[in-house]
Amino acid sequence: MTFLLKRLAALTSHPEMRENIRALFRYLAFLVALVTVYAVLFHFIMLRVEGQEHSWVTGFYWAVVVMTTLGFGDVTFASDAGRVFSVVVVLSGVVFLLVMLPFLFIRLFYTPWLEARVRILAPREAPPEASGHVIITEYDAIGVGLVQRLAAEGIPCFTIEPDPVTAARLLGDGVPVVAGEIDEQATYERLRADAAGLVFANGTDTANTNVTLTVREVAADTPIVAIAEHEDSIDILELSGANTVLPLKRQLGEYLASRVDAGRAEAHVVAAIHDLQIAELPARDTPFAGMKVRETHLRERTGLTVAGLWERGRLQPAYPDTRIDPGSVLVVTGTAQRIAGLTELLPGRTDMTRPVLLIGAGAVGQAAGAALRRKGFTVHAIDRDESALARMAAAGHEVFAGDAANRQLIERAGVGNAGSVLLTSNDDAMNIYLAVYCRRLNPDVRIVSRIARNQEAIHRAGADFVLSDATIGVEAVMSLLDGHEPVLLGEGVRLFTVGVPAALGGRPLRDSGIGSRTGMSVIAVRHGEEYISTLTGETILPPGGELLMLGSLHQRRSFGAAFDTHRPQ
Repeated sequence: MTFLLKRLAALTSHPEMRENIRALFRYLAFLVALVTVYAVLFHFIMLRVEGQEHSWVTGFYWAVVVMTTLGFGDVTFASDAGRVFSVVVVLSGVVFLLVMLPFLFIRLFYTPWLEARVRILAPREAPPEASGHVIITEYDAIGVGLVQRLAAEGIPCFTIEPDPVTAARLLGDGVPVVAGEIDEQATYERLRADAAGLVFANGTDTANTNVTLTVREVAADTPIVAIAEHEDSIDILELSGANTVLPLKRQLGEYLASRVDAGRAEAHVVAAIHDLQIAELPARDTPFAGMKVRETHLRERTGLTVAGLWERGRLQPAYPDTRIDPGSVLVVTGTAQRIAGLTELLPGRTDMTRPVLLIGAGAVGQAAGAALRRKGFTVHAIDRDESALARMAAAGHEVFAGDAANRQLIERAGVGNAGSVLLTSNDDAMNIYLAVYCRRLNPDVRIVSRIARNQEAIHRAGADFVLSDATIGVEAVMSLLDGHEPVLLGEGVRLFTVGVPAALGGRPLRDSGIGSRTGMSVIAVRHGEEYISTLTGETILPPGGELLMLGSLHQRRSFGAAFDTHRPQ
């Protein structure tokens, strides 16, 4: 009883709740008045029309019984006037007692009471022993991906949510969350920001500046990574105390630009980890199209390892008997010298005159256009925003104003002769539509697209490579935690560093079953400071070493389940 009274006292102490209770009592007073009026009218009709006399208790009893539609039938009217009055009482009872009263009770009392109980469940601080954790200021698309990735790697993290009710619901969904305001110093004190491994500010530029200044009041040395929506905000965030600023739109444009058809058959380096480089090689127009991986003899001729094959947006393990289709893209790993040696084996096809068709001249498109121009490509840009096109024209690109879905416009822009089409709109549905459209008009064009969520759909539509802002943000944070440059192979594919499982230590790679059991591709083995990138089936997995593997988050979980692994501490 004492516990219940304390709960009610805490509930009624909230100003909004007190006002709700007052409103509910006002409605109850209205119902009492209505029942009283009906009781008076009951006496009047019974006495003047029916000629019957009843007590006041009977009048109130009859009004309540009729309004609640119980209708016991022990007290009834015989006259038409009395029966009409009974109908009015029944209808008003249905409205005011059976409909309005439950609704108002739920709306004004029960729902706030439940929300108050939910608020109590929302955690307000990190555990006292928390250390090396990551603090995420917003649970947006990047926050969702980062929480999942950190969980797969065994790194503790906490997301800040201002609304306690939302925080409690996220907690129920398994999201590590703490209720608090992102611009309050007390929030970061409760989150032990001074012992955190990293603070990730992923809000707006103004919010991130505020977060950075607030965190610096609590933790002078904790690394802060902040996202910048506008180029002008980079300096401001750095001056505020951010260690790393991520201009994601510019980076996305540059990454997308790096995946266009280079006009020649070459191995294109997409990532580097110390001395190990990862490169992609489209199989089309190379001697490898149609061969099995073992028939290419790439390891013998160049010392490179074929780590996987891109097939319709999916990275597949490269087994010796895997056939390389003309539309496949080989992922090879090795040193820069060995990758250059591979390029020397390829035909020297060079055609830089074919334009890159850039659809979308926003911030991402501007960055992609600048990167393409630095590489010597001719860019034809399409957009409906003439001010955006004016900036593209000032940068030296040929521009076409209008809707890219207009066939005459897109053909005039050169889709039939383009080597690549770059889709940079932030509308997934539009990019999917344009991918289908461009693939129909030019079956051989390479389509590179920005995407947010619908990766499967846009690959089915014909896109060869897709990437999102969220993926860049997640990989940037993970690379900072792991101490290497971001590795971006494509949407859904990540680089994972995992300790050699105890069950595999000392065994050759061919007996590990990593590829067959999980679908992941081992690209290198690290033992101490040494990287072993030329891998064969006989490569021994060193106990206490680390595996560098490519795969999806689902495959990483499968690896953990198969070999019972945890992130090395």
